[in-house]
Amino acid sequence: MKYMFMGEFRHTIDAKGRLIMPAKFREDLGTEFVLTRGMDNCIFGYPLDEWQQLEEKLKKLPLAKKDARAFVRFFYSAAVECVPDKQGRINIPQTLVTHAGLEKDCVLIGVSNRIEIWSQAKWDSFSEEAEENFDEIAENMLDFDF
Repeated sequence: MKYMFMGEFRHTIDAKGRLIMPAKFREDLGTEFVLTRGMDNCIFGYPLDEWQQLEEKLKKLPLAKKDARAFVRFFYSAAVECVPDKQGRINIPQTLVTHAGLEKDCVLIGVSNRIEIWSQAKWDSFSEEAEENFDEIAENMLDFDF
């Protein structure tokens, strides 16, 4: 199945680590999905079949390479399956809350085949920097046959 997660949504996380998942994302994420550590101190979220495809790629990484072992360990050790409750809330484990620096205000964004959960402060900082450098970033994308 092809996914197209997009958009930016602002929600708050409560003291118990519960966060409302936007209805737009819940439709494609399904009744169960996986959250794990993401790059840039955010949380990545994948529908189960996307997660399984990613797992197949990760299994092909060379076990003899130290960086490959470190990446896979770090990525999998915080991975957790999530099932939204009837109100559409998910419970984010403390490991992931700490990794992303989530406090109260959070930003959930769609990034093609995954979602990302950011602390609002980190997202605002990242977003501001990306906006300032957008032309340069776009120019560098030419290296990827974009």
